[in-house]
Amino acid sequence: MNYLAVNIIRNGADWLIVRIFVLSKTAIMNECYGKKFILNGELQPAELFDNSLVYEGDSIYEVIRMVKGNPIFFPDHMERLSASVKLQHKNPLADDSVLRNAILQLTRSDKKKETNIKIVFNYNNGSDNYLIYLIETGYPSREQYNKGVKGIFFFAERKDPESKVINHKLRSSIYHKLIHEGGYEALLVNENNLITEGSRSNIFFLKNETLITAPDNLILKGITRKHILDICGENRINVELTCVNAGNISEYEAVFMTGTSPMVLPFYCINDQFFNVRLPLLEMLRKLYKLRAEESIRLFRLE
Repeated sequence: MNYLAVNIIRNGADWLIVRIFVLSKTAIMNECYGKKFILNGELQPAELFDNSLVYEGDSIYEVIRMVKGNPIFFPDHMERLSASVKLQHKNPLADDSVLRNAILQLTRSDKKKETNIKIVFNYNNGSDNYLIYLIETGYPSREQYNKGVKGIFFFAERKDPESKVINHKLRSSIYHKLIHEGGYEALLVNENNLITEGSRSNIFFLKNETLITAPDNLILKGITRKHILDICGENRINVELTCVNAGNISEYEAVFMTGTSPMVLPFYCINDQFFNVRLPLLEMLRKLYKLRAEESIRLFRLE
């Protein structure tokens, strides 16, 4: 088996630090999915959106889920955005209050209540810009939550979890393999045959009423994952931070992913191994997570 040592793109759950070489604009679909976007605090029509402000130079970004026109877990996302800026020795291009007001301005102008919003700090040879815009979403259907989705293995690992460099070739390889095999998500397997995370999510396994998920230093730590771990602590649910060997997945009762778009979504199978999607613990975690999300909206509105 060939292994790839790469830095991968993550979608939805995590902030990314992106260094991208200049690409042909015809090779990239327009990032902006809404009718308008924010550029350096100014509301602009989507027709003026320029992909080069995202794909050229260095970009640090967050993807936030909007529910009822409000961002969920806004402080968590802002904390992580600030941390990523410091990690890359950059200067913040807007503070939390500016971003908060810009998000509300954008969502009110576009009138989309259930969507994902992307914040980008772009640094390109002294030309610094921040953008806020809606992106296309792919939320799971009710049937997928009830019946689960299919996962596949993809043999790849990141050299440095704290440095996120987009690799379009890898992203394309994962996408085409998912299409070819009819999968929803790819579970990344490293050179030691250990499952670390999903290509756009964090992964949890369940065995003997204990949840198993990879340790923090091997993954991109998602906001959803953080709250699931908090819920487990509050409800005395056992958690082990360790990697599962890809050859031993048959030993586990259930597997689920967490992320901005999927929230808590079970796998009914990974490759040819099937899992239980109807365990009460999965339902409880999803319900408690939704309550936390609703509380975060309530607190956001009080600010």
